[in-house]
Amino acid sequence: MSGDWKRDRIGSALQGENPSVLRRLSAGFAVIGDVQFLPGYSVLLADDPAVQRLSDLPKERRLQFLSDMDQLGEAVERACRRMDPAFRRVNLEILGNTDPFLHAHVWPRFEWEPADIVRGPVWLYPRERWSDDRFALGPQHDALREAIGSELDRLTAGH
Repeated sequence: MSGDWKRDRIGSALQGENPSVLRRLSAGFAVIGDVQFLPGYSVLLADDPAVQRLSDLPKERRLQFLSDMDQLGEAVERACRRMDPAFRRVNLEILGNTDPFLHAHVWPRFEWEPADIVRGPVWLYPRERWSDDRFALGPQHDALREAIGSELDRLTAGH
């Protein structure tokens, strides 16, 4: 996947032109990550590109964003557990060090990860993992996209 939508991920999602969007949630967009060296990696994008940090949101909207993060995390956990018996857990992170808009990372973690990395943050993976074409999001991830999206549908139907 490539294109101009990556320059404005939130704007393109609001216009229905971001192909990585899994679902629209109450305070943001659940998207599947550009890289999939940890299959199921997803991101929650706030639905306002001007919002840079969680504290920029009014309390009610902040709680909606955190609830969306929880739902996306649970959807990724359910889908990954079903698709890979080596699934361990999900890590949730709001960092904001690179991109200037509020977003949360949802990282599935697996037993098959390298021993020197499996118990640490994903940011310890070598830089080449992040740009290796073997791990780029593509049609080979359609079943995973569908599984996470279906889990989001089930979770949001309960609210």
